[in-house]
Amino acid sequence: MSHAAAYKSNLLKAIETLDLERVEQAIEWLRAAREEGRQIFVCGNGGSASTASHFACDMVKGASYGRGKRFRLLALTDNLATLTAYSNDVSYECVFAEQLRNFARPGDVVMAISGSGNSPNVLRALEYANSIGCKTIALTGRDGGKLGPLAGLNLQAREPHMGRIEDLHLIICHMIAYRFMEEDAEGAGGCAPSS
Repeated sequence: MSHAAAYKSNLLKAIETLDLERVEQAIEWLRAAREEGRQIFVCGNGGSASTASHFACDMVKGASYGRGKRFRLLALTDNLATLTAYSNDVSYECVFAEQLRNFARPGDVVMAISGSGNSPNVLRALEYANSIGCKTIALTGRDGGKLGPLAGLNLQAREPHMGRIEDLHLIICHMIAYRFMEEDAEGAGGCAPSS
């Protein structure tokens, strides 16, 4: 079997382990946040930072454009100046929690993505979010690390391979985002193109 075929086979097996009831619960939490005008924050490091940014794009544009109800969702990974200022002047461990101190309110949703489940900055983010009464969602891998038990809802990729963990996290994000994109697709319109 080729490497590509083996990877595909292992990925398909990993997909079968996803807990879809938990994914549906995340969809309901995000739907409620949209309906109530709540803020949603998402964060992660490395590949997980990229997944956070991708998810924010899908939700802010794809699941919001032209709809009467829009998602108020920010990726805490995307303000490079703020990230580097806190990293340089304070510590990398606080880069997400300190942003939440500026913006998060009780009842908002905070989603943290970590393949290992042990990244200190995402742990601090969820600890702060829990302390002020936010709903917390984790996307984790392997055994969930320290992050899984910290979250109100843990969407776990029970898989040892980091690449496939990241694949599953993006699949989960697409399951969520496309639920909203496809349910509201008819009649969606927005600003007119520039002339």
